[in-house]
Amino acid sequence: DKRGMNPYAGRMLAMLIFAFFPLAALFAQPLGIRFDSPWWPAILIGLAGAGHQAWSANLFSTIGDMFPKSTIATITGIGAMAGGIGSMIIQKVAGNLFTYAETQGAAFTFLGFEGKPAGYFIMFCFCGLAYLIAWSIMKSLVPKYKPIEA
Repeated sequence: DKRGMNPYAGRMLAMLIFAFFPLAALFAQPLGIRFDSPWWPAILIGLAGAGHQAWSANLFSTIGDMFPKSTIATITGIGAMAGGIGSMIIQKVAGNLFTYAETQGAAFTFLGFEGKPAGYFIMFCFCGLAYLIAWSIMKSLVPKYKPIEA
């Protein structure tokens, strides 16, 4: 409230800032190849992971801002279940993508990468952009702060 924002607006601003951190993962694979070093990918993936942690901490806090105390556990459980199901789907898709990329070899290309590395870069792109997409969806579903009454 020191800056004239309600908690939801402050969290959404913080989440938007942290949604850009995972984009660093897009540079992990190209820089690792360019400099022939594992350190650039490790640092950039670590930065993306830090953004993920900050994002998730703020996401959990938005539940307490918007819903009555008696429903927080239920809403958190529903969100965790949705996240788990989404994670299972993404892992299945990634596995199929890597298998396909490996069988196609050099015929499978994406933004300059061939074969299995192309599959990895597709996954880095998806993971890097997922937070901005999620923020946009969240902002469109809840454009203004309005707590739900019990």
